[in-house]
Amino acid sequence: MFYLVLALAYVNLLTVRAQSSPPSSAPSAQSSVGSAVGSAAPTSSGAVTSALPPPATTFSFSLQSTNPTAAPLSEIVSGAPLSATQPLASTASPGATPSSIPNAPPLPDPATLNPAAYPPLDRPPPVDSPEVQQWKQEVANSGITIPGFEPTVAGGCPANPGPVADASRCWWTCGGCTRESDVTNCPDQMTWGLTYDDGPANYTSNLLQYLDQANLKSTFFVVGSRVISFPRTLQLQYLTGHQIAVHTWSHPPLTTLSNDEIIAELGWSRKAIKDVLGVTPNMMRPPFGDIDDRVRAISVAMGLTPVLWTRISPLATFDTDDFNIAGGIASVQQVLHNWEDIVGNATTMNSGFIVLEHDLFQQSVEVATGYILPDALAHQPAFRIEPVISCLNKPLGDAYVETNDNATNPPIGGGAGHTTAVVTLASGAPGSASATGAASNTNSGVSFAPSPLAFVAAAGLLLVAFA
Repeated sequence: MFYLVLALAYVNLLTVRAQSSPPSSAPSAQSSVGSAVGSAAPTSSGAVTSALPPPATTFSFSLQSTNPTAAPLSEIVSGAPLSATQPLASTASPGATPSSIPNAPPLPDPATLNPAAYPPLDRPPPVDSPEVQQWKQEVANSGITIPGFEPTVAGGCPANPGPVADASRCWWTCGGCTRESDVTNCPDQMTWGLTYDDGPANYTSNLLQYLDQANLKSTFFVVGSRVISFPRTLQLQYLTGHQIAVHTWSHPPLTTLSNDEIIAELGWSRKAIKDVLGVTPNMMRPPFGDIDDRVRAISVAMGLTPVLWTRISPLATFDTDDFNIAGGIASVQQVLHNWEDIVGNATTMNSGFIVLEHDLFQQSVEVATGYILPDALAHQPAFRIEPVISCLNKPLGDAYVETNDNATNPPIGGGAGHTTAVVTLASGAPGSASATGAASNTNSGVSFAPSPLAFVAAAGLLLVAFA
């Protein structure tokens, strides 16, 4: 049942993007004649403001294949009318277990979920609850030292010259520093660790339908607030073989938070997933990729391996920028241009890769199912497209505490009495990109926003759904 609530566009909900100057976008390493060719001026509509530098006047791209039922590019814009959402292919029965994970515990009954037992949706959770006190003790018992860095301030890299200059902080957002605990690539060439952030949401069902038809599986980094709103969608994702991982409770930039606030964000998202699925994920992705050694240490102490996305230079990452179509900051042509650059650079790497995409908005799902995924499936030589846990050559069960085989995925973090499993992969190992061009010509620094739903609210329309 869906409830539609109109909301005003408040200034404090507008996206703030603080970035350094972007590099010039290099042409893709691969050039081929495709079934779709685009060259159009980027759109710039919508209520969201940004500090982005003026975009290029045109973005060209060529695709090897597109979905015959894809929404026209001219309709994938900010403020587009809402298109139809596909109903879930099925609904899970309480007690069901996924066939892809041996010995998984039975699925809980979503009808017993009590939203009042959780913090307010899409707001930073309080730090004085009994649950947070328990998770703080878990971190204390882990034996992992939490660095004493002060939180960063809002405004990204330009507003934080001290943290940017402090190499010991290892702030991925500003400079791309990684540690051994970070997953940024897949080890095998031509392997794509498919990921989607910020759901589950209204259009996740459309994405799931396409993935099912194409026999593809993904990692979904889910926001705890959305888990409570869409528990049946999450159960279907899990039961059909997709990997579920933590993406915080309310989607803040984690380096700006206190230790207790970070613990609350991760803990409530982890708990929501466990309450809906019966299993505890052991991977997380920090919103906006905003992570430093303090956030890393807390994550690992809570049994959560940080997963980012591939970076080929301090300023260029494998970010399609699909999230920003809905807010009018990026055009679909720009996103597909970014995608073409990603593909060109990925084929020159001696490792696999991970790309940042989203399933929160209609536009990001439409560009994925209509254009990006069909193009990837038509690529030759073929990509191996799979969830992150699979691209690390681990069984799907290793993605959860309760089903992890410690023989293949030994735990490295977690408090006393709390068995955890954390996958580790050396930064960039075993390969790195040899290309020099920009993978995403708009992702040259930090991109902070208050909450994924802030984009919707800023446009004057807030969707709150319960499934």
